Amino acid sequence: MSDEIDTSMRQFNYPLVYVMGFFYTVAGLLHFIVPKTYERVIPSQFPRPLFLVYVSGIAEIVLGIGVMIQRTRRLSAWGLIALLIAVFPVNIHMATNDMATDVGPDWATDIIRKATWARLPLQGILILWAWWYTRLPPERSD
Repeated sequence: MSDEIDTSMRQFNYPLVYVMGFFYTVAGLLHFIVPKTYERVIPSQFPRPLFLVYVSGIAEIVLGIGVMIQRTRRLSAWGLIALLIAVFPVNIHMATNDMATDVGPDWATDIIRKATWARLPLQGILILWAWWYTRLPPERSD
């Protein structure tokens, strides 16, 4: 029975780990493509915001690639959880200081504002998604 559960979990999570890895890798690359957008939303209490943008971008790229590699999957998933927790204050800052108006075009302000608030509980879902890859049994090489 346990083998059946392990097999079905692997079949379901196999494609999702690549979706997750791609998501974080692209998000990390965006830190280098449009760094000013990310720098603008970092709370003023944080030192060297541009440096933090680049460090978090590198972390997202490395961890996004790492979660797609079976050998580094668990460690990378734990790293993603830590990263998601670390950037949560920025997400709160964006939502509570109505920073959505600075990020997008005027016609999308209301949509972006709602998405910024929706991102807060989404962060918990992303943490659970990453946590899933810390809990999976190791793949067998039968």
